[in-house]
Amino acid sequence: MDKDRIVGSAKDFAGKVEGAVGDMAGDAKTQAEGRAREAVGTVQNLYGQAKDAARDATDAAVNYAKDAYENSGDTVRSGQQAVAKTVQENPLGALLVAGGIGFALALLMTRPPRRPPPRWRYYG
Repeated sequence: MDKDRIVGSAKDFAGKVEGAVGDMAGDAKTQAEGRAREAVGTVQNLYGQAKDAARDATDAAVNYAKDAYENSGDTVRSGQQAVAKTVQENPLGALLVAGGIGFALALLMTRPPRRPPPRWRYYG
């Protein structure tokens, strides 16, 4: 729990008490000061709640990132094992796929550069 929530709740309660005292005494100034203190306390309490929510969200994101980082090695290993198993089961298909990828990359790398279009001049 954030300290702003505690202080805000205390100010809110003090403002309510001061407003009630102003109501009973019939003093408009005390009543207005109580309502103002109550509003300040409410705002500070909401600010503390927002800080708590942001802190919780960042903690959850950090924990998620740590879990993803720790499990990334397992994911890579299982992917490598799946590829190795597929290649062992069907070596000709794997060779054809690898050759197709190599051919496509070669075509992309050896493509001639684009030339700008010719400029037409009007001599009229």
